[in-house]
Amino acid sequence: MSHLRVDRMLQSQGFGTRRHCQQLVAGGHVRVAGEPIDDPAAVIETAGLAFTVFDEAWIHREHVYLALNKPPRYECSRRPSHHPGVLSLLPEPLRQRGVQPVGRLDHDTTGLLLLSDDGTFIHAQSSPKRRVGKLYVADTAEAVTPELVAALLGGVQLHDEPAPLAAVHCEQLDACRIAIELEQGKYHQVKRMLAAAGNHCVALRRVAIGGLRLEALALAEGQWCYLGEAELAQLAAG
Repeated sequence: MSHLRVDRMLQSQGFGTRRHCQQLVAGGHVRVAGEPIDDPAAVIETAGLAFTVFDEAWIHREHVYLALNKPPRYECSRRPSHHPGVLSLLPEPLRQRGVQPVGRLDHDTTGLLLLSDDGTFIHAQSSPKRRVGKLYVADTAEAVTPELVAALLGGVQLHDEPAPLAAVHCEQLDACRIAIELEQGKYHQVKRMLAAAGNHCVALRRVAIGGLRLEALALAEGQWCYLGEAELAQLAAG
C-alpha cells in the first residue's frame, strides 16, 4: 500500500495505537518529508518516505530486516526468563511492530542474528529445506586435532538423532579454535557435535549466514543494522 493516512502510517511503523499516533501529529511532534504536519488524516505517499518523530529520523518500511551482533547473556525470546531478551537492544518502535528473532542462539552464544517482522521471510530463513550454511567459530577446551576435524566432517552420532550429523566445512583456526559450518539447525548442535567428537565447546560465535558475514557489517556487540537488498541477496549465497 503506497498511500496512507499519517496516523495509520505511524501506527504501521510501531509508534503506538492509532489514537496515540493522532496525538503525536496533533502535538506537533511529527515531520513528514522534512515538513511539519498537524493533520493526522492527511494522506501521504509512503514509498521511501522519510519522517521524524520527536526529531528522530525514520524511513517508512513495509517490513524490516535486521542484523544484530548478539552479545552473551541475552535470550532470543520475546518472553525471556533468566536473561534480558535480544529485543531489548532494539528501539521501541521496532519492538512494537512485532520484530522477532529468526531462529535462536543460546544465551551464551554470540554473533550474527537476524530479526524481522516479515513472517514469510522468517519461515523461509528457518526452513531446513533451504540448507543455508551457518558458519560458527568455536573455542574448545582441548586442543583441536586432525582427528577431530575429520570426525566432524565425516559425521558424529547424537543420541536423539536417527543418523549422524556432519559439518559442511570444518577447519582448525588455532590450537583450541575451530571453524565449523552447518546446514542444519539442531538444538545446541555445535556444542553437542564437539562433545560427541571428544572435545568440549567453551565459547561459540556465529560469524556468517549464507554469504552474509558479520565482519562485513562492522557491528560491535549489541549493535544492529537494517539489511538492504544486497545483504538480503547474500543470505542465499553460500
